[in-house]
Amino acid sequence: MSEPRRRMSGKERREQLIKISRTLFAEKGFDGTSVEEIAATANVSKPVVYEHFGGKEGVYAVVVDREMQKLLAMVTEALSASHALIKLERAALALLAYVEENSEGFRILVRDSHAASGTGTFASLINDIASQVEDVMVDEFMGRGYDPKLAPMYAQMLVGMVALTGQWWLDVRRPPREEVAAHLVNLAWNGLVGLDPRPRLTASSRGTEQRRAPLSARPTDKELREMGKVRERELKEQEKIRQREQREAEKLAREQEKARERELRERERLFKEQEKIRERELKEQEKIRLREARTADRQPKLPGHPDDEAAENMSPADKRQQPLRQRKR
Repeated sequence: MSEPRRRMSGKERREQLIKISRTLFAEKGFDGTSVEEIAATANVSKPVVYEHFGGKEGVYAVVVDREMQKLLAMVTEALSASHALIKLERAALALLAYVEENSEGFRILVRDSHAASGTGTFASLINDIASQVEDVMVDEFMGRGYDPKLAPMYAQMLVGMVALTGQWWLDVRRPPREEVAAHLVNLAWNGLVGLDPRPRLTASSRGTEQRRAPLSARPTDKELREMGKVRERELKEQEKIRQREQREAEKLAREQEKARERELRERERLFKEQEKIRERELKEQEKIRLREARTADRQPKLPGHPDDEAAENMSPADKRQQPLRQRKR
């Protein structure tokens, strides 16, 4: 006879319903999933779902909120790195890791969100992440002489690029996420390094805007050449700065290595000196011991010693034989 099935606690039942709903929402979306299907998959009645969540909207909101918090926490942790490049690399890896390890959750987030989700939409999540990236962009812009007021716009561009790449990679899954992240960072970072502080469209791309703009606003070929020269000088200067920083870092590393070698040699020297001191002490102790032993051998025997009494009581014949016996010993 089989044992009766254990009744779930309220907390366990709630988690079961969330897990089942998460899978169904990922496969069919909000509109394609019903309370009846959730209840049937969990092998419970519909009132149980209503009791825990008040309906499909309630469980959907919980699922979306959990996924948002999970992804936001991963990206926020990645943005805690010190260097801007490392922040970008880790943020791209964090998003791709979430896509790979939480495919169902990411599918739910990128679907057209239902009104019941409130703020739980992918667009609002992107805004939350972009607001954090914005702080990074402001620091970078100020350090490079760009207008920090443009940081919010660039943050949206950067995060949107990464998010759309994540949506694309959700289905293709190749190349590996580390390689995808490297290409993302290559495009974003190298674009930032060579960023033009006053970008303009070329004359051939402005189209109708070119006709509406005053003639004085259109750069001439000479101005374009000058702008190109300015940008080229800026890139060369940035490359010089990068090389100088690299040389300084290498110099610092060499100095630290030399300092470690000096410290190691000093430790070895002190160790050898201590060894020599111990050897001298041992030799000195051995000399003292030998000197004390020789001194004890040279001391005369006190009268009344048992050996002297035995010698006095020996007969003349025994005294003649004594040297022979000592030699045999």
